[in-house]
Amino acid sequence: MWIMLAVLLVLITLWLAMIMPARSTKEQRAPFCGRMYAHRGLFSADQRVPENSLAAFRAAAEAGYGVELDVQLTRDKRVVVFHDDDLKRACGVDARVDAYTFEELQQLSLFGTTEKIPLFSDVLDAIGGRIPIIVELKSGGDWQTLCRETQQLLQAYKGDFCVESFHPMLVRWFYLHAPQIFRGQLSEAARFSRKGLPLYQALLMSRLLTNILTHPQFIAYRVGPKCLSVRLCEGLGAMRVAWTARPTDDHAALTRQNDAIIFEHYRPDMHF
Repeated sequence: MWIMLAVLLVLITLWLAMIMPARSTKEQRAPFCGRMYAHRGLFSADQRVPENSLAAFRAAAEAGYGVELDVQLTRDKRVVVFHDDDLKRACGVDARVDAYTFEELQQLSLFGTTEKIPLFSDVLDAIGGRIPIIVELKSGGDWQTLCRETQQLLQAYKGDFCVESFHPMLVRWFYLHAPQIFRGQLSEAARFSRKGLPLYQALLMSRLLTNILTHPQFIAYRVGPKCLSVRLCEGLGAMRVAWTARPTDDHAALTRQNDAIIFEHYRPDMHF
């Protein structure tokens, strides 16, 4: 009996150690808490104002929303703002983003509009420090260079920003090399991430068992029920970010249960 209790206590202690978030101060959290973030900018459902475009980011800044955006590298190691691994959905080209130089990408249009894939530096200039930014780093390709180049661009930026990624090694890079930057772990229920990952990896990531390596200060979790590990991590001090809220979701419940919300296709109040 006592042996079983001791083993159980060890397992619980190990579990808590693995999901424990890093500490953050009130000053670090203050720019991001109680705010709504336009997912990939304030883009339109019909993509007439395309996602992750300069027009979408200007619209979000003018409306006073924060923004969430995605960064990755081109073939010539320029940091651009673009979500998908390939260009097919947004640009009609069946190739990866990092197969092209930035200049080559400028020959393509976003969703048939006049908007082009922007440099991250141009997006930062367009926002101009007016609103907080959540920067998601994509994990495909040369992710170490992506982390380094993104960190350098953010270091020169005068506004409020934080970083996040699904891939734990990218979050860990910032923990090791830029611990002063507010960082978060993106996650979702295993049934979603299972589509692209082996089951054991989906379970590890959905249960935040990689936190022991990444030490995130916030958890950005897909809208929906949260498993016990996520709720415990939040209870241990991680800031709570929800993604991606849509018009059909219970907005009042989301604002009660989270500290920040990433949204699309509706116009909520800027603060809650």
